[in-house]
Amino acid sequence: MSATVVLLALAVGAVAGVAIVLLILWVLKQRRIDNEKTSGDLPRGVAQLVSKLDGAVMILDTSLNVLVASEGSGRLNLHGQRRLLLPELVVIAEQAARGKTVSQEDFQISRGPLGDATLTVTVHASPFRNRFILLTVIDRGEYQRLDDVRREFVANVSHELKTPIASVGLLAEALQEAADDPDMVRHFAESLSNEAHRLGAITREIIELSRLQAEGALAEFEPVTVEKLVNKAVDQNRVVAKSRNIKLAAGGDLDAIIYGDEDRLVVALNNLIANAVHYSPDNSQVGIGAVRRNSFIEIAVTDQGIGMTKEEAERVFERFYRTDQARSRSTGGSGLGLSIVKHIVSNHGGDIRVWSSPGKGSTFTIRIPEAANSGKETSA
Repeated sequence: MSATVVLLALAVGAVAGVAIVLLILWVLKQRRIDNEKTSGDLPRGVAQLVSKLDGAVMILDTSLNVLVASEGSGRLNLHGQRRLLLPELVVIAEQAARGKTVSQEDFQISRGPLGDATLTVTVHASPFRNRFILLTVIDRGEYQRLDDVRREFVANVSHELKTPIASVGLLAEALQEAADDPDMVRHFAESLSNEAHRLGAITREIIELSRLQAEGALAEFEPVTVEKLVNKAVDQNRVVAKSRNIKLAAGGDLDAIIYGDEDRLVVALNNLIANAVHYSPDNSQVGIGAVRRNSFIEIAVTDQGIGMTKEEAERVFERFYRTDQARSRSTGGSGLGLSIVKHIVSNHGGDIRVWSSPGKGSTFTIRIPEAANSGKETSA
């Protein structure tokens, strides 16, 4: 019996010991949680996380001191010397300091210290661990700009398609009325064919632009020489250029190699050369030159045409923008060609820029990364 009692006592003691240990661990855990709730220090890693965020994010204490802020909040000039600079945000942060979660959309705040410009933002403020305030500010201006671009694109497409569609309808009616006059039939049929061609060109370019904007539009990349791209693009414009006695001259580092989508790159060069020919006077020259520079290949297309003003050059890559409306219509231009070029080059990790002067011509230069080990590079 004595052995049984001893074993039972030992078992009870062990259980009691485990219970006491668990109780101590629980008390320590609760004390740690309470300390975190009342501590003025941010939890480990929070400051580093916030500082790396792209948007405007700030963490404040209950006295509205800015403890940590992302770079985006600095770009929007929201704080300085650890204090909020905008009274509108102070009011919202004060509400959060009282334990209230606040969200306001399409909120207007002053953009500069003089208050002469406003910014449309969405503001969210909420308590964080009882001792802090999490404040986020989302600039709605970029979203509004994209929405405006979408609306403008739809309006421009509707406008551009309306004219040739209406013309096709009117010419069809004219053909019916002139059925007994062979000369008029031929005239109207030619005009109808031109309008149909223009309508088809606009539709194709809209589809091409939409395809380029789709994710993964340029998936088939392969090494291709600049010479091959230039030769193909020049061949596509040779007949039109010859009919107006415009010389197409190519030179430079044509042996350079680009890693990309050959067909799309040819489309880009073709559009640039076609524009140069269309806006150049008869008996002139269009030059296509390539040069290696700082691991990039620069391909420039230069004409001796009518040129553009600074304001026109700044807008020339916009969809449907045309510097000469009458001439663009006569040549079948849709105003999408340069926008397509910009998207193709961008999808190849490059960029495009333009130099132009009224009466002195224009130079469009695309810059695309050179394929590795394709040749020697020269610095600027």
